[in-house]
Amino acid sequence: MEQPKDATEATKRALAEFAKTLPPDNGADFELVKRGFIATIPDAKVLNEAGHAVWDMGTFAFAGEGCDCPDTVNPSLWRQAKLNSIHGLFEVTKGIYQVRNFDLSNITFIEGDTGYLVIDPLISAEPAAAALALMRKHRGDKPVVGVIYTHSHVDHYGGIKGVLSDEDIEKGLRIIAPEGFLEEAVSENVLAGNAMGRRATYMYGALLPRNAKGHVDAGLGKTVSMGQVSLVPPTESISVTGTKIVVDGIEIVFQVTPDTEAPAEMNFYFPQFKALCMAENCSCHLHNIYTPRGAQVRDAKSWSWYIDEAIDLFAKETDVLFASHHWPRWGSDAAVAFLKKQRDLYKYIHDQTLRMANHGLTPLEIAEALALPPTLAAEWYTRGYYGTLNHNAKAVYQRYLGWFDGNPANLHKHPPVEAAKRYVDLAGGAAALLERGRSAFAKG
Repeated sequence: MEQPKDATEATKRALAEFAKTLPPDNGADFELVKRGFIATIPDAKVLNEAGHAVWDMGTFAFAGEGCDCPDTVNPSLWRQAKLNSIHGLFEVTKGIYQVRNFDLSNITFIEGDTGYLVIDPLISAEPAAAALALMRKHRGDKPVVGVIYTHSHVDHYGGIKGVLSDEDIEKGLRIIAPEGFLEEAVSENVLAGNAMGRRATYMYGALLPRNAKGHVDAGLGKTVSMGQVSLVPPTESISVTGTKIVVDGIEIVFQVTPDTEAPAEMNFYFPQFKALCMAENCSCHLHNIYTPRGAQVRDAKSWSWYIDEAIDLFAKETDVLFASHHWPRWGSDAAVAFLKKQRDLYKYIHDQTLRMANHGLTPLEIAEALALPPTLAAEWYTRGYYGTLNHNAKAVYQRYLGWFDGNPANLHKHPPVEAAKRYVDLAGGAAALLERGRSAFAKG
């Protein structure tokens, strides 16, 4: 592979100008991400049975806390990378614990009467097992009494065999998921799995070197683990908002949120802990309405509506809000402020995209014109570390109007090779095209 190059002068200028648009950083997120820290393992390094690393945060040490932003990296992404570099076991509140940055997602442990209820056992078995071992080392060697899958994406169920034994599975230990979980997990990850896998390789930068000229961060988390992935079907499904169950003395109140961040997803509230889990419906960034790895376009209107419903159902009684990615928010006021702006973020993108579409703008025109209002742009947790305003606007357009932009010339376009031949001819031949291309690159 060709080695990455230094930043061009045009890149340096562009990043310097972009830095001027960022909100002030008072360090509050760095305090939140460290709050409740208990312990970790060196570099969060996890090996498989063959001795190969399936997860190693040491490979991202170049982007750790205290490292200055290089001129090859967007300064906003660099800040997110530093936040995502802080790993280990954390106390969310007494009785609720998370292991963060042992994989792309978080694994959460709730202490019951006799054991641990596990929420979202990561992508791979090996990191999930390492997280459980860390929990047991510091909170007691107790059994797993149940598992909750928040939704149908692999980073929330694939590591199940790291926390449950075959015996646990055979005896039907409780695995709770939203209605439609199994169908959606299979549909999204199997039917189009080959294509998604290839595209995910590009999306997550899996082939790039881990350095300041390559793979820096995935925004949603560091990257994806490379261990054993399994799918164990749930033993019970939640289909109705307001459903209450008890697992090992832990009371849970569910909110079903279909067609939001995933086709099958749910939030839930723990009354005895006054803790709200928002699954992946709220994270410390702007999420994907359409994921570049490929999936059905998500319903931004529905997504916003269910966040609003969560505010009505749970926010007044919430002392701490946590999620399947990133770090918690403590205090009812902070939780409500966060939820409201996440709600408004997706509704704004939805409404403004449709407004401009109804005025006759094409997807490309809408994507270039759309900008967040100051009240939303002022927050770090509304920035596009995973989704972007540009491609999310196109996603909303696609959901309502499909891929066709209304221009007849784009209804039946030439495939890439044929189009390329015509562009070369139009430019006056290959030599002329290369010369103009190099000139354009030099200008940035």
